[in-house]
Amino acid sequence: MAAQKGLDLLLKIDISGTYTTVGGLRSTSITMNEESVDATSKDSLGSRTLLAGGGVQSISISGSGIFTDSAAEVAVRTAYGAQANTTDGSTGQTAAFESFQVIVPDLGTFTGAFQITSLEYAGEYNGEASYSISLESAGYTTFA
Repeated sequence: MAAQKGLDLLLKIDISGTYTTVGGLRSTSITMNEESVDATSKDSLGSRTLLAGGGVQSISISGSGIFTDSAAEVAVRTAYGAQANTTDGSTGQTAAFESFQVIVPDLGTFTGAFQITSLEYAGEYNGEASYSISLESAGYTTFA
């Protein structure tokens, strides 16, 4: 496989049924994790044994870039605000999630519900306003 352009790794948010690229991002990353479950016993002959498929799978996404106030950035901000104000009465946990896609060039597209775990804005006196975002998967994520 040939080298891929980083600008083709895209984060998109679902706006009324259409996935729209979150604009202004200069950097985007995706981390896929599968928790391991240690199933070592005396029958393992002194070697660690892992339980296949026993752990929790998760996806973390992060990005940072220049604040442009695009429609997708407004949707992210709105989603974060709705998420912060929506809780499950019995647990007090956040109950609102948004549908996002991450397109990894020449690999595929991950689609699913994500919780915005961090949204930060910053700006220097003589520079552009910037923002960063972090997301955590909140259910089954498809890959195509």
